[in-house]
Amino acid sequence: QVQLVESGGGLVQAGGSLRLSCAASVNIFSTNAMGWYRQAPGKQRELVATITSRRTNYVESVKGRFTISRDNAKNTVYLQMNSMKPEDTAVYYCNANRYDLDYWGKGTLVTVSL
Repeated sequence: QVQLVESGGGLVQAGGSLRLSCAASVNIFSTNAMGWYRQAPGKQRELVATITSRRTNYVESVKGRFTISRDNAKNTVYLQMNSMKPEDTAVYYCNANRYDLDYWGKGTLVTVSL
């Protein structure tokens, strides 16, 4: 199994920045993809960003503001969030797909105030 631990969530003002981290218990190069999802109040869970060895993808609403990256040596995936908006408020979950199985972290809460 793959254990994923998120950190870096918290309260930030609109226009500010946060960086989320996801520490994996396995070498991330052994995964097919890593990603960040979020669940906002009153909304369904949505994909925020994914990263593979070849490319990154983002949901349209965060393009130009968020950046997903990874550090293979540290087995860690990051989500740099800039120019944050109140609508970014959500619980953010780290996801790993490995050998066609999905693994999830417990989530970290991000709250963006006006």
